[in-house]
Amino acid sequence: MGAMKHYIWDSYFVELFDACVDEYDEGNRDFEAWFSDEDQEFLKSIGCREREFFDFVEDNVTSGGEDPTAITALLVAAVRRDYFLAIQKGVPSARIVQPSELPAKTAEMDGIPWLPRIIAKARAKLRGEMDPDTMFGCGGDRAFLSKFDIHPADFLRVVWAAGDDDEKILRHVRERQAAIV
Repeated sequence: MGAMKHYIWDSYFVELFDACVDEYDEGNRDFEAWFSDEDQEFLKSIGCREREFFDFVEDNVTSGGEDPTAITALLVAAVRRDYFLAIQKGVPSARIVQPSELPAKTAEMDGIPWLPRIIAKARAKLRGEMDPDTMFGCGGDRAFLSKFDIHPADFLRVVWAAGDDDEKILRHVRERQAAIV
């Protein structure tokens, strides 16, 4: 691919995702061997780490291709890419949010379990600061987002737009909750 062609980055992402699903299906779990130099440069150019990519592939395969889909992974990557290029000006953060820094899985905000945790994870995902052993969009996140009928990429956008104002995020979740019939 040479220099990153931004016009077709989404196609490259999906082709790479599909190729990695094939690798995983064939029993290759050594994700560090999945990526050529060109693939690694591509992932860096969109602010995506190899392990994050692997986590989406692994969950896709183990769910029978249902959750998350390649399209969901692409949409989440698109929000991260936008943040990386627009806010971080293509410069990755040197910080890594350790799992111990995240709110507990049982932590609540306004009586909503998991919300403090997923907000912290979403902020870390936006900034590219996810610990390799933590995933934005894990099974717990997907259960939370499904319950409130919020797409993972849309949640990232809400968190981005809210900045440090957790109340804005809470209001959005409450509005989604009220809309569920």
